Amino acid sequence: MKRLILPFLLLSTTAFSQSSLKPAIDKKATSIESKVIEWRRDFHQYPELGNQEFRTAKVIADHLRSLGMEVTENVAVTGVVGVLKGGKPGPMVALRADMDALPVTDRNDLPFKSVNTATYNGQETGVMHACGHDSHMAILMGVAEVMASMKDQLKGSVKFIFQPAEEGVYDVDIAGAELMVKEGVMEDVDAIFGLHIWAQIEAGKIGYRSGPFMAAVDNLNVTITGTQAHGASPWSSVDPIVTSAQAIMGLQTILSRNVNITENPAVVTVGAIHGGIRHNIIPEKVEMIGTIRTFGDEQQALVHRRITEIITNIAESAGAKADVNIGKLYPSTVNPPELTAKVLPSVESAAGKGNVIAMPPVTGAEDFSFFQREKPGFFFFLGGMEKGGDPLTTPSHHTPDFFIDESGFLLGVRTLSYLTVDYMEMNKK
Repeated sequence: MKRLILPFLLLSTTAFSQSSLKPAIDKKATSIESKVIEWRRDFHQYPELGNQEFRTAKVIADHLRSLGMEVTENVAVTGVVGVLKGGKPGPMVALRADMDALPVTDRNDLPFKSVNTATYNGQETGVMHACGHDSHMAILMGVAEVMASMKDQLKGSVKFIFQPAEEGVYDVDIAGAELMVKEGVMEDVDAIFGLHIWAQIEAGKIGYRSGPFMAAVDNLNVTITGTQAHGASPWSSVDPIVTSAQAIMGLQTILSRNVNITENPAVVTVGAIHGGIRHNIIPEKVEMIGTIRTFGDEQQALVHRRITEIITNIAESAGAKADVNIGKLYPSTVNPPELTAKVLPSVESAAGKGNVIAMPPVTGAEDFSFFQREKPGFFFFLGGMEKGGDPLTTPSHHTPDFFIDESGFLLGVRTLSYLTVDYMEMNKK
């Protein structure tokens, strides 16, 4: 019996080791909280679109160099990677923040309101950090300062990944995390951690999920070709408008009859239909575009197959032809259950157990998933809603009124720092 108990106790201690550096982390993090807020406001006032984060990258690179790090710039176009070598042997822990803003015009009345504009997809637009990436960068710069202040005590090294183009870039095929992975940024990494500010969770709280957390996202492009005719004699046509309507209704059966929604949800949304030019002409062609959200490779394959089958067969039954193209974008963001169980005590230690919320799946997507496909990774949401706010009325991400309560930034710095030193403690060499 003793032989069985001892290994179990050793395993438990290894899995849930807590670093003695936490009091020092708390003290340092608190001392730089105002700097984190200043960095965030600067990034918010001067946002840049994906693969255009030139000013942003310079601010970050200069800061990392000032902390004595090895810094590499122009990673995956505009990304910045800094490596902090700890004083003791141990794993390489990666921490990631995304850098890009969105083609959204800032409508908030703030002294640091966005002043930038840009051309996006041929159109002039305002530019805004309407998804919180400004806070992600500021928080990770704060973590870098905290970790650098105790580097001689670190039982491993830390790689700070500042990633461009998380929101994608309309005129290139590969960007952001996927390109960083292709350029080798994850090759020497043992584990990676990341956060996303979340406007529908109260500041001071953290949301997470073990297993599939955020959806895979894919683009749907469909062309249905029929036979053009005068609107007064529809019997002379093969009507692609009616066919597209039937196809859209047919797609609804994927979620109601094919997907096991007791395991994970899925979404198939047709976002636009273009066909015809005149009230009395049945057009030859209709084009539809949409988005697909799934959780896990198996569910993704099922939904893709059924979309193609349904649209193709409905078009054929009408005498039309359908061309269905599905473009894969980001895979599902999945927190490995074993890693999640190991690091959850660190999160609870930073926030307090009552402030850590197990969440349902989120149908938004994140290219952090590309990092997780290379090495074990844990991703979580950091509350950014004003305390006492209503998540149903608080402006959501990607909107002109998106707003973040900065009081939650300190928790972000502490949590990423705790995850780093605790993981090192669990995996010390």
